[in-house]
Amino acid sequence: MKLVFLGTPEFAVPSLEALVEAGHTVAAVYTQPDRPKGRGQQLAFPPVKECALRLGREVRQPLKIRTCLDELAATGADAMVVVGYGQIIPQSIIDLPKYGIFNVHASLLPKYRGAAPIQWAVANGETSTGVAIMQIEAGLDTGPVFDIATTEIGSEETSLDLAPRLAAMGASLMVDVLKRVEAGIAKAVPQDHGHATLAPILKKEDGLIDWSRPAAEIHNRSRGFLPWPGAWTAFRGERLNIWKCRPAEVEVPGPPGKLAALHRRLFASCGVGSALELIEVQQEGRKRVTAEAFINGARIAGEDRLGE
Repeated sequence: MKLVFLGTPEFAVPSLEALVEAGHTVAAVYTQPDRPKGRGQQLAFPPVKECALRLGREVRQPLKIRTCLDELAATGADAMVVVGYGQIIPQSIIDLPKYGIFNVHASLLPKYRGAAPIQWAVANGETSTGVAIMQIEAGLDTGPVFDIATTEIGSEETSLDLAPRLAAMGASLMVDVLKRVEAGIAKAVPQDHGHATLAPILKKEDGLIDWSRPAAEIHNRSRGFLPWPGAWTAFRGERLNIWKCRPAEVEVPGPPGKLAALHRRLFASCGVGSALELIEVQQEGRKRVTAEAFINGARIAGEDRLGE
């Protein structure tokens, strides 16, 4: 099948590789423009661009995909595949390919429609998730679904741990679905819109810890919101990032956020009488350290409370 591939992040790389390996003709690869990165703000290639160049595929990086109607039509592609491209595809482009546009979405649709399905699934404490191959239409992840694959989410697994596994699953499933499409046996099932949930793009404020929440909820959000916005709070008037934590079976008397250093371990009081052990933290402008190093360096006192 002759394809056009649209994708940008590392999550999309396995799909592009799998399509090429399966023998599809990828006529062009569309990805976001190069962006400044790091302290030096040097322009960096998106991961999909690096992959496409390695595979010898033509790369195009328009500011707006809607301006590319004519050149997309000129490719003569039978179908398009979208994986985390980062722009809304207009109806004029959706209508171009014979078989339509297929998308790898990292959730069990209709749950977690939107830009951050992996992060919100972990943050909300889901114990399973998966990938869906969807036909793109004008709505936000509302198109009919050809197939899904599921996987468990470990109790300590982070969104960074989960994403590569889902990316590989999505790549394999996309190749399988396209085989069925070519054979004329693929069937897409409409989503049950009444059971839809949203996974909106993350904001900095999403990472702010509310210490009145139960420890398990805070732990889940810290796992889900890596690497950005992370889980963070205030400590002595400055930002403190919580890189690693876990619910603890200890009692920390005092209001939510109250700190207690016990046997070189650090705990914080949370909602409904629960407590969270802080394992790795990072003070603003400093290095990421273990709780023991933080206790020694910050000289935790009895009156210390997070969130102030």
